[in-house]
Amino acid sequence: MYIVIAGAGLVGRGLAEQLVKARHDVVIIDKDREVCEWVASRLGAMALCGGATSIDILRQAGIDRADVAICTMRADADNLAFAVLAKSFGVQRVIARLRNPEYEGAYRLAGVNTTVHVANVFASQLLLEIEEPHVRQVYSFGAGQASIVVDTVPEGAAVSGKTVSEVGADADFPDECVITGIYRPETQTFIIPRGRAQILSGDRVFLVAAHANLRHASKYLHRKA
Repeated sequence: MYIVIAGAGLVGRGLAEQLVKARHDVVIIDKDREVCEWVASRLGAMALCGGATSIDILRQAGIDRADVAICTMRADADNLAFAVLAKSFGVQRVIARLRNPEYEGAYRLAGVNTTVHVANVFASQLLLEIEEPHVRQVYSFGAGQASIVVDTVPEGAAVSGKTVSEVGADADFPDECVITGIYRPETQTFIIPRGRAQILSGDRVFLVAAHANLRHASKYLHRKA
């Protein structure tokens, strides 16, 4: 994916580093020239020195062809302005770092797809939002380092028909990830999974793990047969 990040603070830099490692094309925008030079030389991402609310800078960043735009700047007002501009250029997915909860409604009106509160923001959590948008977080704990999420098993998934014990024993399923529940919409039943409980296409699977492992678990559940 082609991803534009506004803000090269700790969160922006950490996210850019993970995205580059995951082989995404990343452009990061920041006003601090020294920070931009560091990003370009150390992370391998393209860095633009300037304001992320400048239309000229956004055009240089290629915002019109971005798959995802992410705002991690310190001020909500700046993030909101960036989000509005990104949407005006046709970016389908915009993710915003939220500092003041009073801005949440404004972000929604601006078309922001996902907001992540600053108290819970971790680069790995943002990466989950970018790469696995179908995963929905239910609860975060351990200062945001781990979560309970729900993910829907798609039609044609290789995992369909397997038991919970078979999934747990599979070397491709993360060791430190636990299936804690299965909701089956077809019969409107919630299953407390035992070893022989089957996972079927359409099931909503509840998982508990650190964010990095949740990404791997989601990819496992969505792998085609």
